[in-house]
Amino acid sequence: MKTFLPKVDVQRRKWRVIDAKGAVLGRLASQVADALRGKDKPSFTPHLDAGDFVVVINAEQVVLTGNKESAKEYMSYSGWKGGEKYRSVSQIRSQHPERLVHHAVRGMLPKNRLGDRLITKLKVCVGASHPHTAQKPETMVYAG
Repeated sequence: MKTFLPKVDVQRRKWRVIDAKGAVLGRLASQVADALRGKDKPSFTPHLDAGDFVVVINAEQVVLTGNKESAKEYMSYSGWKGGEKYRSVSQIRSQHPERLVHHAVRGMLPKNRLGDRLITKLKVCVGASHPHTAQKPETMVYAG
């Protein structure tokens, strides 16, 4: 008996929309990462990109538990001496709130070329509206 390998059909990819209002960041990110990879489908294959497009709305209203709003810091490095910058969650939320969700989901995807392809299917929007209504996205329920 041969091993069944599903064909990646780009035409059958669905668009999903999930509301991040009041959602815990880590739990939301793990659900979104599973949908991007296709882990919630019966034809999941680890080395193929068979997941769906995911649109996250209300990214500015995502919740962090405990003391993380003030204590958690994101570090960036320019490559130069002394080029480290540390930003708290509240600083990032005030300037670019969509980066919180994007960074959390990217950390839950594979760290290779497949992960680079998967993250392009994530669309994070600030506010309740998004520009992807023409794709007729299904509503994804946050179970957290």
